[in-house]
Amino acid sequence: MATKLHTNTKLNAELTRGITVNPLLANVKLSKTIEVFATVKEMEAAGINVTSLCVGEPDFPPPRAVLDATIAAVEGGETRYTAVTGTAGLRSAIASDLKKRKGLEYADNEILVSNGAKQSVYQGILAFCGPGDEVLIPAPFWPSYPEMVALTGAKPVIVPTTIEDGFLVDPVKLEGYINENTKLMIFCNPSNPTGAVHSGALQEEIALVMKKHCQIAILSDEIYERLVYNDENPHVSFASIDGMFDRTLTVNGFSKAYAMTGMRLGYVAAPAALLKPCVTIQSQLTSCAGSLSQAGGLAALTKVSETEMEANVKIMKEKRDFVVSRLSAIEGLKYFVPDGAFYILPDVSAWLGGDDTEFCLALLKEKALALVPGSSFGADGTVRLSYATSMEELTVAMDKLEQFMEEKRTS
Repeated sequence: MATKLHTNTKLNAELTRGITVNPLLANVKLSKTIEVFATVKEMEAAGINVTSLCVGEPDFPPPRAVLDATIAAVEGGETRYTAVTGTAGLRSAIASDLKKRKGLEYADNEILVSNGAKQSVYQGILAFCGPGDEVLIPAPFWPSYPEMVALTGAKPVIVPTTIEDGFLVDPVKLEGYINENTKLMIFCNPSNPTGAVHSGALQEEIALVMKKHCQIAILSDEIYERLVYNDENPHVSFASIDGMFDRTLTVNGFSKAYAMTGMRLGYVAAPAALLKPCVTIQSQLTSCAGSLSQAGGLAALTKVSETEMEANVKIMKEKRDFVVSRLSAIEGLKYFVPDGAFYILPDVSAWLGGDDTEFCLALLKEKALALVPGSSFGADGTVRLSYATSMEELTVAMDKLEQFMEEKRTS
């Protein structure tokens, strides 16, 4: 006898009336980009070719050595669970890389490999924050930061920066946002969405503030640290600053520098006392990262040459310089030239009444060019451009943007 399917909505409502949603979700906001992305999908479904500078993903493939190692892992049967913290080989390679390039000395058991840096970030927040706690987040920020904080029941405290100051954290102003409830600072360097790179000297000033407040841990998101374009302002890890090693969780991964976005591989490095609660969370949440991705990550750190890495950085810098040159031709447009990552955040507040979402929707509908509203990043009146795409695509995009802004100036 066929199984009877229950489709009576009144009955279903009666059966589920006692089910409630976690109240913490009331504090989590939907992304402001939803309307823009929905319009993109509608236009593409209608056969319109949309040029997009939205995605934070390199357009080049992973290095050949990464692909070969992943294929070899498949063929070699490396498809079973690994240790929760990651394979011994990968953790050792990460520790060696951090020592060689950043001067940071971690034991292999002070490395936790996760399913992407995003998981590492959330586990770091969840490990140290809960209801009643506060988390410092410099703005502009990656949109997931405050929502992750809200999911723990803690309160995100936004610390504004300005385009005039290069979107850099002002240590004096930062201290004004600290109180006895402050438990964590999330520090993204280089920054998404601004591309700002905080110098070692500025980080030392920030560290002086942190030293006055021993209850604060620092989560340093360094996923873009390989993508830095100014030799006079190299990336410096926050954990390498005097007095900060024992208080810092250093998050990094393989998505941006090695173009392994879909392979979902990241890590956090921290002293054992800070890492232990993160390991506990991951052991109950996802267990290990994918074994095949870990094989690819090991190859990235041990078989990809610095020459290949530098070539990719050179190409990305050329794209940045091209976008900056095109933006400089738009009269009245304010922007900050980024030293890292692959984003730029121009100020469009002088156009269309300063509403960045309306700006993006109008640009999309009139020119079929998709950008991300800056309000999604806590930067009202700006838009984010990603230049991690082909030069051909960038040329088309900048032509469209320049035409649109000139038309709106004269209309």
